[in-house]
Amino acid sequence: MPRCFWCTADPLYQQYHDHEWGIPLRDAQRLFELLVLEGFQAGLSWITILKKRQRYREVLFGFDPVRLAAMTDDEIEIRMQDAGIIRNRMKLKAARQNAQAWLRLEDPVGFLWSFVGGTPRINHFAVHRDIPTQTPEAQAMSKALKKAGFSFVGPTICYAYMQAAGMVMDHTTDCDRYQALCQPATG
Repeated sequence: MPRCFWCTADPLYQQYHDHEWGIPLRDAQRLFELLVLEGFQAGLSWITILKKRQRYREVLFGFDPVRLAAMTDDEIEIRMQDAGIIRNRMKLKAARQNAQAWLRLEDPVGFLWSFVGGTPRINHFAVHRDIPTQTPEAQAMSKALKKAGFSFVGPTICYAYMQAAGMVMDHTTDCDRYQALCQPATG
């Protein structure tokens, strides 16, 4: 099956590409998890995060924002010893901070989707080099998230988040998923 250029032969990556990436996501819990994981991905490859995602779910309380917001410094130190995750104190503290900020949002799903007008933006890029790394919408999201108290949410991270959450559909036109996702959902 033809896939986007970034999707390697790794079965985990292919599963993610084929069944998650670019599919419009409106579940608050999953949107929060994805936002936290995008922060952990900063400076690393996404496959690294995918391989550690299950362990993150285990050590970060299933990405329950209420529990994660209450994580203590001692609990962060315990996680710093866990080889199953990226042991970065700043990113762990950011996960807690982002959970606290998430809980302050009145409607996090609506807030996040507002940057694309509530409807997925369908792009039609033929080649990967035409896909931007950030857009004005991602810059606006980054600025708003930072103002709301989030960290590790720069415009490049926000655009990757928008792509992964299906807010923008950036499967290239030669990808098998393109046709399935290029039409807005109905009903």
